[in-house]
Amino acid sequence: MTTIQSGLLALLCFLVLPVQAEVIEVELHYVGPTEGSAWLGVQQGLDEANLQGEFLGQKYSLKPVSADELVTLKSVTALLVAADAEQILAVAQSKQFASTPVFNLTSDSDALRSACLPNLLNIGASQKMKQDAEVQMVAKNPDSKAHAQSWHQDFKKFAARQLNSRFLKTQGVIMDDDAWAGWTAVKMLSGGVARTQSTDASVMLDFLKNVAAFDVQKGGAPLFVTQDN
Repeated sequence: MTTIQSGLLALLCFLVLPVQAEVIEVELHYVGPTEGSAWLGVQQGLDEANLQGEFLGQKYSLKPVSADELVTLKSVTALLVAADAEQILAVAQSKQFASTPVFNLTSDSDALRSACLPNLLNIGASQKMKQDAEVQMVAKNPDSKAHAQSWHQDFKKFAARQLNSRFLKTQGVIMDDDAWAGWTAVKMLSGGVARTQSTDASVMLDFLKNVAAFDVQKGGAPLFVTQDN
């Protein structure tokens, strides 16, 4: 074998060796009951994030914490909160988490939308949004009994059918508004980590506030806003 051939063989062997990139460890924090729709949605999102993470060098874990335990947290990428409006607002207004994404998974309170907090991300539709949607539906179909929802088990387009099927198979129940909100929050965060390669809360918040849209199986950006004014 010539010197050139030996060199080419060594180069080829080097090129086909797998690159062992450092795995990004992502710990998400959850405030709320460890049962019910929002919790199941978060679990579904976590499973899918880890499945994708096997190819992207990311590993996700979830740590449930009580409201009292929040003050002990030192490093937080995001907070997923399934609680009433008062508790969600208290967490988002805390100076400790001023630069941390705080996801509202369960409350449709209009007050949370009008609070104008830059770190509060409301996934589902507000009361006003749902009322407006129902009025529009009745205007088009006077005999209908409108009931607005963020998610429905019969959604089929934009891979919604597949999401509903996966959720039912894995969790044993149908996906509803809160379950979709929990899944969506993790989906948005895993997308953020993949794009930014960071677990820093301020980096994540900046990304979430400025990205154009997320693919959450509804054909466009999810129903989340940071403020109404």
